[in-house]
Amino acid sequence: MPNQRLVEADLVTMLGSSRSHVRSALARLEQEGLVVSAPNRGAWVRLVTGEEAIEITQARGALEGLIVRQAALNVTKADTAQLKRIERKMRDALEAGDLLGYSEFNGQLHAELYRIAKLPIVARLLLNLKSQTVRYQYRPILLPGRPPASILEHTEIVDAVCAADPDRAERAMRKHIDEVLAALRQIITDREAGAL
Repeated sequence: MPNQRLVEADLVTMLGSSRSHVRSALARLEQEGLVVSAPNRGAWVRLVTGEEAIEITQARGALEGLIVRQAALNVTKADTAQLKRIERKMRDALEAGDLLGYSEFNGQLHAELYRIAKLPIVARLLLNLKSQTVRYQYRPILLPGRPPASILEHTEIVDAVCAADPDRAERAMRKHIDEVLAALRQIITDREAGAL
């Protein structure tokens, strides 16, 4: 949980690992922005603020645009079939009211786009950014009206990539990220209003 203290001895016991491995993992998590540490105070899970989540999502938008642009340039017939299969699974999950399944297939779709794009550095940066906003990851899809809009946005992205149209793919991704940002802002505003 955000701000949860991470005690090395507890992590060693829980993970059945050595202190050196736990320290290495905590150091890496700190580099990725997921953990904060201070001398003589230990480490704790970093709380990502709403403002930071918005900025991270904006950065993701630029990188995701680059991913789909390159994916559209690289796409093959086999890739097209795989993207369409995942899109169908997303649609089926949504029709069944399975929002968790929908989110899981959404992750698979993005992973497939990363694979097709063949931009491993950009993909790694995106995974790092996404891990920092995991607390906000599933909330936008829970907003009323968001699920049907989300599937339409993803369909636009898939159609553009499958058509090998990099400009259209990038526009579709930017539109999708703009909608995610709007939902995220609403969630943050609602949360702050509830806190008052």
